[in-house]
Amino acid sequence: MKHFLLILPALCLAGSLDAQVFTFSKEQLLKYTAKNPFDRFEDGRPKVPDAILEKCKGLSAEEVWAILGHEKSGFPNQYEGNWRILHPEKKLVGRAVTVQFMPFRQDLFDVEEAEAKAHGAGPGAAHQRILDKLQNGDVLVADLFGKIEEGTITGDNLATYVYAATHRGMVVDGAIRDLEGINPIDMSVYVRGVHPTPLRNIVLTGYNIPVRIGGATVMPGDVVFGDSEGVYFIPPEKVKEVVDKAEITHIHDEWTKAKILTGKYKSSDIYPSPRDPALKKEYEEYLKQHLGK
Repeated sequence: MKHFLLILPALCLAGSLDAQVFTFSKEQLLKYTAKNPFDRFEDGRPKVPDAILEKCKGLSAEEVWAILGHEKSGFPNQYEGNWRILHPEKKLVGRAVTVQFMPFRQDLFDVEEAEAKAHGAGPGAAHQRILDKLQNGDVLVADLFGKIEEGTITGDNLATYVYAATHRGMVVDGAIRDLEGINPIDMSVYVRGVHPTPLRNIVLTGYNIPVRIGGATVMPGDVVFGDSEGVYFIPPEKVKEVVDKAEITHIHDEWTKAKILTGKYKSSDIYPSPRDPALKKEYEEYLKQHLGK
């Protein structure tokens, strides 16, 4: 059952929707995301500033990898590829809201529904109670254990709701339905597949807890960065380092390509760094002039 049994002892039941499923309390979110340098939402989820999210739109997967993609970073398992991507030309950037499902089990479902009714939950399926909590800047990150048939978290109506609430998109280790209705919506969607069946034969087991998306571990409040290659889940404490390093990389690449296009140099004269002292000095001056612009 993946990491569920490991997480269960550390989780509590709290709040209206949260009383129905396993979730981190505010205190636990503070503990497990203690290195977050930014503000937080009321429930404790890290809130990376909008200005930094805007800068993330200029990143590439390789630039994130340059910081996270090695064991010494402490975060070597933050990338997942092999998606069916809607609107791959559109970057997906936002703050992760995590949700976890498992194959249906009656006793879990019975308790979940009883708790929901006891805490005054309104009508609608359990996953809609999660969708109703989404807000601007969120990215729904759903662990549906790769389920395609009957693993469709939204059709076109609920996908429209997700976009209206978040103005972002979704990452679903599962599927969607009503592709012809979803495709015109101007949002990035990363899914494993598409199927006409509705969502069923599953049970909602977690909300804003650590989830596994393929080979990646995702925490609530991670910065979701998706491009045409795949998705990175960037811990809040690493995002500024990623953005700052990427700015230098952008300037370096701009200068390098301009030199290559002159036709005057061999690749090894310029890349990965200029060998000639005069060229090296020229690059350093170029970098100094363009940093922070």
